[in-house]
Amino acid sequence: MWNDKRYHSLNYELKKIFGEKIIKLSIDGGFTCPTRDGTKDTKGCIFCSERGSGDFAGFSSTHIHEQMKEQINLLKNKWPNGKYIAYFQNFSNTYDDIERLRERYEKALEFENVVGLAIATRPDCISKEIVDYLSTLNKKTFLWVELGLQTSNDSTGEFIRRGYSSKDFDNAVDLLNNAQIRTVGHVILSLPGETKLDFENTIRQMTKKNIWGIKIHMLHILKNTDLYKYYLENPFPLLSQDEYVKLVCDLLEIIPNEVVIHRLTGDGPRELLHEPLWTGDKRRTLNSIDKELKKRNTLQGFRA
Repeated sequence: MWNDKRYHSLNYELKKIFGEKIIKLSIDGGFTCPTRDGTKDTKGCIFCSERGSGDFAGFSSTHIHEQMKEQINLLKNKWPNGKYIAYFQNFSNTYDDIERLRERYEKALEFENVVGLAIATRPDCISKEIVDYLSTLNKKTFLWVELGLQTSNDSTGEFIRRGYSSKDFDNAVDLLNNAQIRTVGHVILSLPGETKLDFENTIRQMTKKNIWGIKIHMLHILKNTDLYKYYLENPFPLLSQDEYVKLVCDLLEIIPNEVVIHRLTGDGPRELLHEPLWTGDKRRTLNSIDKELKKRNTLQGFRA
């Protein structure tokens, strides 16, 4: 259904819309989070690095256009040509006043061959005022907003210091859906104490909200985070690569086929990644997912 894949990949969707390869350029817009600036906490989420889940983005001290040029130079051997999505990745990229948001977003959209904007943020950093502004952007560029649910289990949410409830996620998606703004939800697999039922419940909460896209990745234990300290003192089981591959395929089967899959695995910076080390080999993980789906003769949405 989706060229060479048995799931509805972002690459497939963007090529269908734009007719060519679209490349994401990761940007640090210089924002922070309510769990870091003292509004709700000062330590951030338990798994977050100092870069706020944007370790491969540019640096906020560098002009946005310079960050984008640096990203293009890093990627030019793999993709010498294409158009770009400006991806505000680090921290919570709607956590500021409208004028500052406008300054950052509009600057990125001025860059040559930028055809869209992706904004990573938190559900509690989405308001009616922000959605009204995003609606104006949505009319002039290809826009999506990424929200980190991570888990629908609010007990786990409290443990990871998420700072918002799964109901807050639902409310943010409703606001964005009502404005016809594409929304992407993040899921983390293997959070402490969670079971397959928790993972399935998280996926089902998202798909019930008619979400546009989903990102799935394994929990990374990064050095110098509070999760790292916790893991050293209280080791908990982490999924093996084989277990992860089978679980992802199970979850793909319950995701409706119109939902765009933005990610099925991720990799932490090698110098920071403590466990699981197998996540450093993204190609092998993705190839194994493809093989497992083919072996099952199944595909995304098979049990949705």
